[in-house]
Formats: sequence, structure tokens, C-alpha cells
Amino acid sequence: MTILQALILGIIQGLTELLPISSSGHLNIIPWIFNWTSNPEFEIAFEGFDVALHFGTLLAIGIFFFKDWINLFIGGYNQVIKKEKTTEGRMFWYLVIATIPSGIIGLILDKFAGDALKQPIIIAISLIVMGIILYLVDKKAKSNTNYENMNFKQSFLIGLSQCLAFVPGVSRSGITMTVGRAMGVDRESVAKYSFMLSTPIVFAASMLKLIEGEFIFSIPFFIGVFTSFIVGIIVIKWLLNYLKKGSFKIFAIYRMIFGIIILILAFVRI
Repeated sequence: MTILQALILGIIQGLTELLPISSSGHLNIIPWIFNWTSNPEFEIAFEGFDVALHFGTLLAIGIFFFKDWINLFIGGYNQVIKKEKTTEGRMFWYLVIATIPSGIIGLILDKFAGDALKQPIIIAISLIVMGIILYLVDKKAKSNTNYENMNFKQSFLIGLSQCLAFVPGVSRSGITMTVGRAMGVDRESVAKYSFMLSTPIVFAASMLKLIEGEFIFSIPFFIGVFTSFIVGIIVIKWLLNYLKKGSFKIFAIYRMIFGIIILILAFVRI
């Protein structure tokens, strides 16, 4: 893998992981579009590299919401040890409970069906279908609650929906934001909760790849991780500000356009 390829993939990861447009879909499609996958050396280097790029955006989320995470851990601890009920304590355990089943189910599905779902046509269809669903749900949904006032049912179902993210093109943030909006959570709040939800699962996946020795530490590796981290920080700040007044419409339109382009390219290459 070249430095330029790592830089491009790092930028793509930073943009697409945090926006509801599917990072896994883009990370599989971009090498296919530029025919990088025809190079065996790239294929070897790319194994585990996508998870490393996710670790870059994980760092972005961890640093951007550093104070939130500290308060969550303190709140979670106090709720169990000191029996103190706080919003932070409640949200901490909501995140824990919502992450466990989705993490287990997602891991099983990815292990047995992940590679079969990375075909360009499947990714394109996922992008288009989820784009339509995101648009319709966001357009009709009401904003009845915010991050601090989410209940257990809302947080659990949003977390469980992450299971569908094992299909490239669906998007972890896309499906969680869609389900959150369907349940009446306002846009800015559901985006924040989606970011927080992704942290434990991405961290676990990164540690698993590290233990299995699938990370190839090199200059392109560190450039990709650093780039996804920097771009991720910028995107988080921009998206949270944008969603104070904006909708998910632009992301839904992008998903549909990109999906159609992939379908055209796939049929041309047949």
C-alpha cells in the first residue's frame, strides 16, 4: 500500500464513519473503483487496515467527547457503588446494555457472511435502500426527546440496530440515526448517541485485530490512522453544528447518487 492510497483511505474513513453514508461501503468500493485490489500486495496490506482506520476515528470520538466519557464512567461507577442516580450514570449503563447484544450478533454475522456481502452491487443496493429509508424516516419523524432524556427502550433499540451495520453500505451511524429518529430523538442527540455507541465496538474490534497480529505497522499505516483521526475530529464538530438546523436529506441524496454510480460501473465492467 502506498502513502497516497493510505492518505486517501484515511480521509474517506474520517468522512464516512461519522456521517450516515457507510465507511465500510466506501472502504470496499474505492479500492475497487481504482482497481487497487488487483495488486496482491495491496490486498495483504489492506487486511486489518480498515479496522486501523476505524481506530483513528475512535480516537477522534474519544478526544472530542473526552469530558462526556469521564462523566459517564464516574456516573456509572457511582450508580452501582454509591447508589447515586444521575443522567450520566443512567446513560453509561444504557450504552453498556445496548452494546453487548449488538456486538455479539454483529461479530457472528460478520464472521460467517461478511465477505459474501462485500460485492459492489450489494453495497450499491444497501446505499440506495438505506438512503431512501433515512430520508423518509427523518422527514416524518418528530423531535420529542434529546440525548439526556432518552429512555431505555430508545437507547437499546438504537444500539441493537448496529447489528445491521455488518452489511457494507448500510452504515452504523446511518442505521442508528434512522432508528433514533423513528423513535423521536432529535437529530443532534441521535448523532451524539450514535458516536458514543460506536466507541466500545470499534475499540473491541481494534484490540482483536491487534492481538491476532493483523496490523502491519508501517508509514502508510500511521498516515492512514492519523488522517482518519484529524478528519474525524473536523467532521464530528461540523455534523453536530449542522444538525442543529439541518436534516439528513443531503446524506440520503448522496447515498442514492453514489449507489447508482456504483451500479452503472458494475454493469459496465461485466
